[in-house]
Amino acid sequence: MDWLDDVKWDKDGLVPVIAQEQGSNDVLMVAWMNRDALAATAARGQAVYWSRSRQRLWHKGEESGHFQQVHEMRLDCDADVVLLSVTQHGHDPSVACHTGRHSCFYRRFDGTHWATVAPVLKDPETLYK
Repeated sequence: MDWLDDVKWDKDGLVPVIAQEQGSNDVLMVAWMNRDALAATAARGQAVYWSRSRQRLWHKGEESGHFQQVHEMRLDCDADVVLLSVTQHGHDPSVACHTGRHSCFYRRFDGTHWATVAPVLKDPETLYK
């Protein structure tokens, strides 16, 4: 049996993926993969996602240079979420979010609204070609 068959793909053939930084265990981002993206990630050793907005494979860092080296891939108990342990490359400190922040989870609920609690590390206008 193909290892990709063990994944419970949604109705669109996708699975959510959490990218977690090796070492700090910071959750950097959540994205989506289809079968081809997960296979490419395993083969390449770098994260390849499915871009729902562009409707194509997206090699993380292809435009920004902020690649994710994958150390480990895990599948949750229900087989419907993938967890990647990654090293985020391309900037020090690392930038995983398209907003130029370390993590996409930069807003915290303070009881009344979502407060921005993480700085922009790199101007997002300079990240993408």
